[in-house]
Amino acid sequence: MHREEREGTLKVVLAYSGGLDTSIIIPWLRETYRAEVIAMIGDVGQREDLAAIRRKALATGAAEAYIEDLREEFITGYIWPTLRAGAVYEHKYLLGTSFARPVLAKRQVEVARRVGATAVAHGCTGKGNDQVRFELTYKALAPELRIIAPWREWHIRSREDALAYARAHNVPVEQTARNLYSRDRNIWHLSHEGGPLEDPANEPEAAMWQWVVPPDRAPDTPEEVEIGFEAGTPVSVNGTPLEPLPLLETLNEIAARHAVGRTDLVENRLVGIKSRGAYETPGGTLLVAAHRELEALCLDRETQHFSQQLALRYAELVYYGLWFTPLREALDAFFARAQQRVTGTVGLKLYKGNITVTRRASPFSLYRTDLASFTMTAYNPKDAEGFINLFALPSVIPQQRKKGASA
Repeated sequence: MHREEREGTLKVVLAYSGGLDTSIIIPWLRETYRAEVIAMIGDVGQREDLAAIRRKALATGAAEAYIEDLREEFITGYIWPTLRAGAVYEHKYLLGTSFARPVLAKRQVEVARRVGATAVAHGCTGKGNDQVRFELTYKALAPELRIIAPWREWHIRSREDALAYARAHNVPVEQTARNLYSRDRNIWHLSHEGGPLEDPANEPEAAMWQWVVPPDRAPDTPEEVEIGFEAGTPVSVNGTPLEPLPLLETLNEIAARHAVGRTDLVENRLVGIKSRGAYETPGGTLLVAAHRELEALCLDRETQHFSQQLALRYAELVYYGLWFTPLREALDAFFARAQQRVTGTVGLKLYKGNITVTRRASPFSLYRTDLASFTMTAYNPKDAEGFINLFALPSVIPQQRKKGASA
């Protein structure tokens, strides 16, 4: 037993959301470790009554609870760099939960130092990715802090067990035996896991979706939205310059109204398990689509193709929880340089879940109409013959050798 436990003075900062898992962790920490529990409630744009969540934490045994506004830092320090990198995990997942964890864990470490805590705790299960994301951040930023992961210690093994524990300890929770979805929401996305989704043969229930409207309820008239970028970073909507938070909120509202941003996928977790999840990422879906189109206009071929390769690695780093690493920082430096000319506007038409690109414009566009046109004005077609002959040599020489050997 640690000295703090013997003396009953262990002070723990818990990443607290008010959901089922973290709600029962407060009484569990007090019972198991006789700990003083400090709840850290990170505001990453989840649109919940955080004051009520704070009251709940205090009512269930927390000694103190802090609400930390992380929205601006989350967008500019985590979402925008990932967007500039073009990082999408396994071609479909826009990493909404993945890059929210390091910003939460970072502030958790800062709170722990502020209040003199010697330990941090989280409510992530022993099967998921989030335990890795939280703990790699702790270890990178404050390796001296003790880490408590209740799901790896207690005897609770299911949502039903957790619900029973909550009832026994008079902890109010929203989940019921009939509504066992595990959800995570922030300014970028809303994820759904568990319940009927655990069988990939099941279609998501209509009632599961909470943000993006279904296509049959979307407007019958298309809407066009123009997104402006400077050096790969979003800066305006429909010609109006906006700060990061209102910009993303505006795009979320527009896209969700037009049924844009629903994704149902099976992904490979870091721990080696395949999992099925459903995601609602309205504004993010628009930004990724627009950013790709502007890159196609402004980047030279070699930089664009190499960026696509690095984007896959960047997505893995984010998904695996390796945010605070030299490699991720080095990749940011590459993308900052590569994105310098990714400036301009992209028009997108939205209609019942579909996105159509309508226009692209940039002062750094590498597209030349005189070269792309079918009219041969700035291009000498005779140059192609020598190019083709040289480009074909790796294919021609083996055939010539075969013929020479058989002669």
